[in-house]
Amino acid sequence: MNLRQVRTYLCILALCQVAACTIVPGQHVRQFARQSSVEMPTKENDEVILEKLNIQTINAELIIELEKNYSNFSLAPDNVANHYFDYRIGSKTVKGVPTEDEPYTQYRVGPRDILNITVWDHPELTIPAGQFRSAEAAGNVVGEDGTFFYPYVGIVQAAGRTVEEIREELTRRLSKYIEFVQLDVRVAAYRSQRVYVVGEVTQPGIQLVKDIPLTVLEAINNAGGVNHEADLRNITLTRDNKTYSINLLSLYEGGDITQNVLLQHGDVLNVPDSALNKVFVLGETNFRVLGGAGMGRSRSLVMHKARMTLTEALSEAGGLDQETSDAARIFVFRGGLGKPEIYHLDAKSPDALLLADRFPLQPRDVIYVDRAEGIRWNQIIGQIQPTINLLNAFDGALRVQPFLKQ
Repeated sequence: MNLRQVRTYLCILALCQVAACTIVPGQHVRQFARQSSVEMPTKENDEVILEKLNIQTINAELIIELEKNYSNFSLAPDNVANHYFDYRIGSKTVKGVPTEDEPYTQYRVGPRDILNITVWDHPELTIPAGQFRSAEAAGNVVGEDGTFFYPYVGIVQAAGRTVEEIREELTRRLSKYIEFVQLDVRVAAYRSQRVYVVGEVTQPGIQLVKDIPLTVLEAINNAGGVNHEADLRNITLTRDNKTYSINLLSLYEGGDITQNVLLQHGDVLNVPDSALNKVFVLGETNFRVLGGAGMGRSRSLVMHKARMTLTEALSEAGGLDQETSDAARIFVFRGGLGKPEIYHLDAKSPDALLLADRFPLQPRDVIYVDRAEGIRWNQIIGQIQPTINLLNAFDGALRVQPFLKQ
C-alpha cells in the first residue's frame, strides 16, 4: 500500500467520522425516530412527570379519532383556544357569564345625573333660570349624596329611583301648594353610570349607561367594532373583583345569546389581541425573508378566529421547498395545556395534504419541515472542503480523489 492510498483511506475515514458527528449545521429529526429525543414535562393525575413523547402518525385513523372529540371543533366550549389565553397569562377568569344579573327594568337615577322637571302652567318652576338655557344647564343636578333641591318641596331623594318614582313624590308634595299638579321628570344628562371598553377596539374609552340597556354587543359597536387583531374568544369582563370570560365568537357564529351580557356601572370590558393565537412554521419552506443575518425561512402565523389547519399553515408559509425539503418528514410539535404531543405527516404523496387539511392546529403549535438527506450530505462536504483546501495549500502532493486512478 503506497503513501497515496494511505492518504486516500485516511480521508475516507475522516469523512465517515464527520458524517457520524453532529457538526452538520441546522436541525433535523432522527430518521425512523418513534419518540422524542428529549424528555418533556407532562401532567398525569395532577402531577408533573418527565417522559419522552411518542410520535403519532397523521393518518386516516387519527383524523377519525380527532373528529370524534367534539372539543376539537371550533365552537366547542372546551376548545383549547378558549382556555389557552388564561393558561399562558396565569389568569383565573370565571368561564361563563355573570349569573346574578337581575332582569333590566328601568334606568335608575344616580349621582351627577341632571334631571329636567317640567311643571305645566308654572314656568317659574320649570325654567327659573331663563328660557334660553339648555335643559342640561337649567336642570337639577343630583348631588353626590343622591339628592337634589326643588322649590316648595325641599330635598328630594333621587339616587336609586326611577323617574316615575321621583315624579310621584314631587306631585304629591307639590299638591299642597298647587292644585291639579301636572309635571314630568326626565333625565337631561346621563352622567352617573360608566362602562370602560378597552383593548382591540377602534375607539376605546368610557361609555355612559343610559335609559336603553347597554350590552356587550352594543358597547363594542359603540366603540367602532373590534380590530382585525382582536381575540373574540377570550373577551374579559371585570365586575366586583371578579373577571369573567366572554366568547363573542360563540355569539356571532353559534347564536349563544347568553354571551351578550347586560353591562353595569363600573364594568371593564377588555378585548385582547391574538398574539397568543399563533403557530410557527420552521424548516424547508418557500417562505423567504431578508434580515440582518441573511435569509431566513421561519414564519409565525396568526390563527384568525383561532382556526387553522396544517395544510393552511403550510400554504401560508409558501409551501414546501421542492429542492431541499423532505416531504415525508413534516412534524407538528404541540405544547398543549400541559400535555405536549408530537405528530408526523408523510406528505411524499400530495394527496396526504387532504389529511392535513382535516388536522386542526392549536395555539403555539410548531410545524417543522425536515431537510432532505441528500442536502445534509452536501452540507457535510461543504463543511470539510475548506479543511481539504487548507491541507492542499500546505502540501501540494495531497489530492483527495479516491475514485480516480492516477
